[in-house]
Amino acid sequence: MGRGPVQLRRIENKINRQVTFSKRRNGLLKKAHEISVLCDADVALIVFSTKGKLYEFSSHSSMEGILERYQRYSFDERAVLEPNTEGQENWGDEYGILKSKLDALQKSQRQLLGEQLDTLTTKELQQLEHQLEYSLKHIRSKKNQLLFESISELQKKEKSLKNQNNVLQKLMETEKEKNNAIINTNREEQNGATPSTSSPTPVTAPDPIPTTNNSQSQPRGSGESEAQPSPAQAGNSKLPPWMLRTSHT
Repeated sequence: MGRGPVQLRRIENKINRQVTFSKRRNGLLKKAHEISVLCDADVALIVFSTKGKLYEFSSHSSMEGILERYQRYSFDERAVLEPNTEGQENWGDEYGILKSKLDALQKSQRQLLGEQLDTLTTKELQQLEHQLEYSLKHIRSKKNQLLFESISELQKKEKSLKNQNNVLQKLMETEKEKNNAIINTNREEQNGATPSTSSPTPVTAPDPIPTTNNSQSQPRGSGESEAQPSPAQAGNSKLPPWMLRTSHT
């Protein structure tokens, strides 16, 4: 005989109910993972226990992507199934969807800032921690990339400035050599224009020798005449000859 259908009903024993929940929950999560891998399907699973504890599975890195896709699909489906509804009702539905998205984003932002963490479980805190680590890793990678690009740009500027400095130094040395050559040329031209001999010094004529009458200058009765200077004394002395005369007593 085959096994008949099993009637499902609430387990009255609290302990048995908790054990069955744990077993069936793990099996359900395992089946969701298997179908997402085998069939390449997008799977999102949310389970709340009787105490309000959350258990979830998502084939993507974030549950929000699948939920947003579900909301868009549900809104489009309602729009197709109810084409005669008034535009005001559609606006109201869209407002509700946008408001729920805004609330979810604000809550996620506050949790990323470290607020409203009392309602989160250990697993949710771990997921939030992983998300922050991933974001911090991405931020550091972007910062390092910008720093490397800035350093590379500064190195290029430094190389360009060095090249310009070398060119300026060469131009200054060339200009200095030209100035030195011009100065040397001017000096050589000035030295060639000066006369080699000095102007002759004027020659002064010696004072004329006064002529005296020997008969008057000699005393009468004296047979001796004044001695004349020797030619050597006249030639060697710069005094006039009349000053070199000596009288004989």
